[in-house]
Amino acid sequence: MASRKNTLRINDADVVDGGDIDLDSEEVYLADGTRLTEARVDELADEIRQKVGRGRPSLTGPGRRSPQLRLSVPAELRQQLEARAEHEHTTVSDIAREALERYLAS
Repeated sequence: MASRKNTLRINDADVVDGGDIDLDSEEVYLADGTRLTEARVDELADEIRQKVGRGRPSLTGPGRRSPQLRLSVPAELRQQLEARAEHEHTTVSDIAREALERYLAS
């Protein structure tokens, strides 16, 4: 059975995913000319995890957890919100936040 290669789109260019490689036996170099090893990948991944954190970005501020609001709505309203969010390429939460901000500003 032939192996299937995945093609990814990165920066408007098609890139073929050739699967996993052992960076300690294959020679791969970064843009600055340094060799990429398994250890360096682990270091880079740790740096990214520390910078990004876990989950979605806080709406309150860096390093702070955003409070959550939970409410019940009729099924028809939920369906309308989901349809509107899909149409506007956004989320139900974004629409709800905007609606609350507008209401409280009035």
